[in-house]
Amino acid sequence: MNFIKRCKANNILRTKVINLSKNASTGISKWNNELTTSIKLDIENYWKNEINKSQNTKTGKKDDKYFVLSMFPYPSGKLHMGHVRVYTISDAVARYYRLNGKEVIHPMGWDAFGLPAENAAIEHNVEPSKWTQENIANMKLQLEKLGCSFDWSRELATCNPDYYKWTQDLFIKLFQNGLVYQKESLVNWDPIDQTVLADEQVDINGCSWRSGAKVEKKPLKQWFIRTTRFAKPLLDGLNDPLLDNWRDIIKLQRHWIGECNGVLFNFVLDNDDKEKISLWTAYPEYIEYCSFIAFSKKSYLSLKNNNGKITHAINPFTQEKVPILFTDEINYPEGCDSYIGIPFVSESDHDIATRNNFPIKNPEKVLQNEVEKIDARNEICSRAKLLNIGGYWCSSKLRDWLISRQRFWGTPIPIIHCKSCGPQPVPSKDLPIKLPELKKLSVKGLPPLLNATDWLHTNCPKCGGDATRETDTMDTFVDSSWYYLRYMDSKNEKEPFSRDQVMKLSPVDLYIGGKEHATLHLYYTRFLHHFLHYLDLVPEREPFKKLLVQGMVNGRTYRLKGSGKYLKENEIEIIDLKKGQAVEKSTKQPVVIAWEKMSKSKHNGVEPNYMFDEYSVDTTRLLILADVAPTSPRNWNTATFPGILNWQKRLWLTVNDFLKYRSELPPKIDSEKFQAQEEKLYDSRNYYITGVNFNICSAQQLSVAISKMQGLTNSLRQSTPDVVAYGAHYEHALAAQIIMLAPMAPHFASELWAGFISAPNKINNTDILWNKNVLEQLWPEVDSNYKCNLDFKVNGEDISLCKLNRTDLDKLTYTQAYELATNDEKLFNFIDNRRIVKIHFNLYKSCKAILHFIVDR
Repeated sequence: MNFIKRCKANNILRTKVINLSKNASTGISKWNNELTTSIKLDIENYWKNEINKSQNTKTGKKDDKYFVLSMFPYPSGKLHMGHVRVYTISDAVARYYRLNGKEVIHPMGWDAFGLPAENAAIEHNVEPSKWTQENIANMKLQLEKLGCSFDWSRELATCNPDYYKWTQDLFIKLFQNGLVYQKESLVNWDPIDQTVLADEQVDINGCSWRSGAKVEKKPLKQWFIRTTRFAKPLLDGLNDPLLDNWRDIIKLQRHWIGECNGVLFNFVLDNDDKEKISLWTAYPEYIEYCSFIAFSKKSYLSLKNNNGKITHAINPFTQEKVPILFTDEINYPEGCDSYIGIPFVSESDHDIATRNNFPIKNPEKVLQNEVEKIDARNEICSRAKLLNIGGYWCSSKLRDWLISRQRFWGTPIPIIHCKSCGPQPVPSKDLPIKLPELKKLSVKGLPPLLNATDWLHTNCPKCGGDATRETDTMDTFVDSSWYYLRYMDSKNEKEPFSRDQVMKLSPVDLYIGGKEHATLHLYYTRFLHHFLHYLDLVPEREPFKKLLVQGMVNGRTYRLKGSGKYLKENEIEIIDLKKGQAVEKSTKQPVVIAWEKMSKSKHNGVEPNYMFDEYSVDTTRLLILADVAPTSPRNWNTATFPGILNWQKRLWLTVNDFLKYRSELPPKIDSEKFQAQEEKLYDSRNYYITGVNFNICSAQQLSVAISKMQGLTNSLRQSTPDVVAYGAHYEHALAAQIIMLAPMAPHFASELWAGFISAPNKINNTDILWNKNVLEQLWPEVDSNYKCNLDFKVNGEDISLCKLNRTDLDKLTYTQAYELATNDEKLFNFIDNRRIVKIHFNLYKSCKAILHFIVDR
């Protein structure tokens, strides 16, 4: 197709002047000024109230929605650069999909319960709620300054009764389904924070994840959620085709859950307490023939057995007494301090039983093959489930979720203790059980709620007799395990969320957050979602389709080589930065230079407000997104700043030139040279739109998307004045440039757009909404006849490709792609009769397609 025909095909018509409608804002219009920080701040002050006014497209169709979720923050009162990174990423993605016509759900809330608020309340003698609400107000202002397009109509805070009412309701659902229980166990006690920690919250050095204190072991009666019940579904769920691009997070989750190669059964101790114990075995089919149960001498049961009365447990299938042995001479399964001895399947078990004169039972029929074993396992597990004594597959190392916390500032556990009836759930009509007002919180070693005597004493909901409330509160991970569902229906007063709303809006399309939460928080959230799916309250088993796990923001640190003391930058003398050589100014002692997570204590933090004032908000957003992939650590280094600063200046000059030459209309040059430049701009625009699309929505490489945009800027800057003045494709490319910038730098792009549409002598491209601001535009499309790639890969290596019109690519099927591959001589010469193990087909609309062959090496 020749150039003129392409212009017509792309709806580009020449017109003299297009009047700027009053619907579009004009900006500060300081085009004759050099772009300085002062100008940028003026731009942001002008546009700050405008950039979030554009409304979502609302079609009511599930396929048209896009749910962008960033992990909600703890309201500490101040944003740090990690917050700036995650929320800039989520905002850029949300704005991208909004410009693409999606109904975007982009909510924000507050993970507002927890120890810092309670500790601050004790230290400063303020109410935790007051401290928390003040911090929320401060951080909300900072997020608004950052230009984030959050839907504040969905805002929630986990410390509000209208939220934790439903956390309590979900707890009761778990309780009613046999997934909550209370038992005494040896727990991890944090002596500083005065509370229990789950095993997952203790590091490899035995220290608390929050306070850093050395954890102590202490026997306490605690509440647990039986997450092991869903271990196998959670493991299998990692193969769900819904999951897109989870990368190494699947490995982390698999490792955490472990191989589900055994079954948990509940036995009862044959003593006065009749305590229930959960035991794991890799041989469930022979559980009826167990001869003994062994416990490590370090186990809680061994420590509890100082009176020697724990001697037998009852086999729930045979009702026979099984002897208990306390010994460290057994190789216990990974993560276990107990072992079911079955002499029939283990020679060492047979030896132990024989030495101790334990009875040995052999099965009447030996299972001959795998089919018979599977049938026997299924049968025994079914019996166990009917008896409510377990029968679910899990790994030996996985533990149930300990949720009790002996602190005040958390969701009250909705249980009432009655001496006659035992623990009873609070009736739904009485929810929420609100936190009482307490004048003093600093009670060491005891739950503060024990002091709320009026609140504590109540009546049993079953018999009406005297009873007391549970004084432990829930681990804050319980609050954060379902908040994304509440976002979908945040004002519902009758239920946590309506099934209709969740059916329409779930799953979350993209979940963005730190890698430190990719194991625990994600595991707990996936567990609760699987449970709700089991209750038929949510449509899918898995809550999140795609994950973007962003890396830490690191600052350069300086530590004395001997003591490890952190120094401020002005206290050191750099000798050779590249070699990491420096000394302390005052002592000349050697200093170790490293990159570490930003922290006040390490003197390597950067205040976001400083960045906003020194460089502007949009420049900070671009700096945090550029150069480094979102998933990689970001070493905050001013040496990387000039690239972004210069790019902004070049964009400013580009719009300046457009205004200048569209007003002055310089003479035309040779028509062939003019057409050649226009052809190049046509190709550049399509090429870079394709690259930006792929790197935002598919590869999740926003830094590469910025690099692609800079490439388009280079193409525009190479154009001669007459092309700037008369070029249809120049105008089209400049419009695309500004629109693609808008998700990442909304204030700056709004000003560039205001200048762009105010120029005279424009060409009427009907793709552009000339009377609308940039954030109300349609995302630039790749032209229908532009050639896109179908890449052929073998074992990850690019081998060959073929070119398809964009419209043909968007409709491409696996069958069609495979047929094109069979005609590619280079590809099949490379495969060279090797066996094809698997073929993956990925279609990225308006970008590219990939047919990936996995072959024997």
